[in-house]
Amino acid sequence: MFGTEPNEWLRSHAGVWKPGERILSVADGEGRNSVWLARQGLQVDAFDVSEVGIAKARALASSQGVAVNFTVSDCDAFPWPEAAYDGVVAIIIQFADPPLRERLFQHMRRSLKPGGFLVLQGYTPKQLDYKTGGPGVASHLYRTRPIRNVAPGPSRRAGARVRLDAA
Repeated sequence: MFGTEPNEWLRSHAGVWKPGERILSVADGEGRNSVWLARQGLQVDAFDVSEVGIAKARALASSQGVAVNFTVSDCDAFPWPEAAYDGVVAIIIQFADPPLRERLFQHMRRSLKPGGFLVLQGYTPKQLDYKTGGPGVASHLYRTRPIRNVAPGPSRRAGARVRLDAA
């Protein structure tokens, strides 16, 4: 649906990780982001609720000669390991209503190692004015303050850092 090239925000911010580090790609879809991360020498776990999407992701990883640990799962059922990841990638995961989003961000925060990075991209309510895509439900759009309240930060997990971009 989105092609095989990684999201540009991810590409421009992936330099926070070094080859060999462990990354989780949340709601990964057809694998364009996870496969690209694996091509950068990262150890990548990825999950998505769509069996069809994961099948396409596995085929993409195979065609690129990289290994990604793919799992078919929804956000609540995924076995979020504690302090296991150097990075968590969440690109336009705005299918989540506010209660699910809060649980999802808590899971992501808990899964980051101290010093790990959450790279998150999403839309703010301003996107509704543009009418160019993204979620059409205001409650699914990001506001910086609530995200910072649940996203990793020095007061929430020692040394964890967050990079936010909201269009």
